[in-house]
Amino acid sequence: MNDRRLSLNVDHNLTTLKTVGMSVVDLRVNPKGKRDRQLVYGEHFHVLETNQGWSYGFAQKDGYTGYVLSSQLNEPQAPTHFVTARSSHIYPEPNFKSEEIMPLSFGARLTVVGEQGEFAELSSGQFLPQMHIDPIDHLFDDPIEVADRFLGVPYLWGGNSIWGLDCSGLVQAALNACGVECAGDADLQEASVGEIIGDNVRCERGDLFFWKGHVALVRDENTLLHANAHHMLVVNEPLSDAINRINAQGDGEVTSRRRPAYANLK
Repeated sequence: MNDRRLSLNVDHNLTTLKTVGMSVVDLRVNPKGKRDRQLVYGEHFHVLETNQGWSYGFAQKDGYTGYVLSSQLNEPQAPTHFVTARSSHIYPEPNFKSEEIMPLSFGARLTVVGEQGEFAELSSGQFLPQMHIDPIDHLFDDPIEVADRFLGVPYLWGGNSIWGLDCSGLVQAALNACGVECAGDADLQEASVGEIIGDNVRCERGDLFFWKGHVALVRDENTLLHANAHHMLVVNEPLSDAINRINAQGDGEVTSRRRPAYANLK
């Protein structure tokens, strides 16, 4: 496993800031290696070195390190908005009948410079429906509201977009959207997010259940919402069924429960 938190010891002034220029890009453990995580359009990536078409660095949102194809990175821009719909499209003109240029996932970062009717004009001269975005400082009140956008999305190891994501990718998207800092992997989340709660504490919406290599969100005291390889989807699953199934398949008991510090959870 690479040092996923290398950025904690790196002076950002010694890096070259770039912006993801594709719908979604893979962050790989080494050039042409396996996918560790993904970044979506407009996210910032700090480049430490570039060699033979690959840029090594770390994601600004969580410090996760890896390699990205240099051709998938653009010059940096300061985002003003982000996609809050499940997904959207960039268009060449402010007309929904025009042929779309690029699909965008929830969480994509954008630089808006103006408005034309129901469309936001981007710094690139392209357009996006205004109803699909919110200002970059917008915070959701409820992580489950965010995670619901991904219901039915296929499970994808290391995925971070509406085209596929894994358990920790879903949790990170939900918590980040509520203003909670969250690492990219389940083991790092278990070590750092919120506070541990005991087995005798009643479950609350937005709590996290951890197993070895897996994490799930609590919808209510009887239901989990999670991306998992058993269903190969993001699903709601009865809590007791999930606990019994995961144990029966050989992945053990719940290792911990944690309660993130949501500022605005109702």
